[in-house]
Amino acid sequence: MKYKRILLKLSGEALMGSRQYGIDPERLSEYAKDIKEITDLGVEVAIVIGGGNIFRGVAGAMNGMDRVQGDHMGMLATVINGLALQNALEDADVKTRLQTAIKINEVAEPFIRRKAMSHLRKGRVVIFGGGTGNPYFTTDSAAVLRAIEIEADVILKGTRVDGIYTADPEKDTTAVKFDHISFEDVLKKGLKVMDTTAFTLSQENKLPIIVFDMNKKGNLLKVVSGENIGTKVNI
Repeated sequence: MKYKRILLKLSGEALMGSRQYGIDPERLSEYAKDIKEITDLGVEVAIVIGGGNIFRGVAGAMNGMDRVQGDHMGMLATVINGLALQNALEDADVKTRLQTAIKINEVAEPFIRRKAMSHLRKGRVVIFGGGTGNPYFTTDSAAVLRAIEIEADVILKGTRVDGIYTADPEKDTTAVKFDHISFEDVLKKGLKVMDTTAFTLSQENKLPIIVFDMNKKGNLLKVVSGENIGTKVNI
């Protein structure tokens, strides 16, 4: 495997599958099988998952809700998704730990860096819930922060699109895909990979990002093996 330790970033919307909201058990099961495939080969896996399939703090704020209150609701949504993913992984016989940035001791461990790294070395998949634990920060920021803290080799951003394009390929049929692109060029071209805070943090720490289609079976293994899947962003 090209990468020994990865941080897999999944959006909450990815868990909806073909549904309009909530969690699709079939999609969870598919993800669990793909993750098991690489853990069986010795890859150490940490996961950060969003909560957009349940609640978004920004959307709540746009509708008159207090932003801080809304963001805390969004953090709890990521914990719900983390519990669902944990259950799916354990059904697939993958050992896991769920750690959260906000204390919910009855359902998860608090995030402790040394514990997280110990779990990874023991072959457990570590799911990080609760974002960064702070309002105004997205789960993209949480993903980059946790990846740096656990010394991950790469951030794998699993989406429904197979990489980064010059424009939205779902809206523009002339959009061209990048196989590789630098952090600098992403910023120059105004391409949307992650929110600016997260992207800058990744750039400053020279942590590569690979954007790929997580919904295509076998893609996760191909990316971790070093195949040219998706788009790689690096220095």
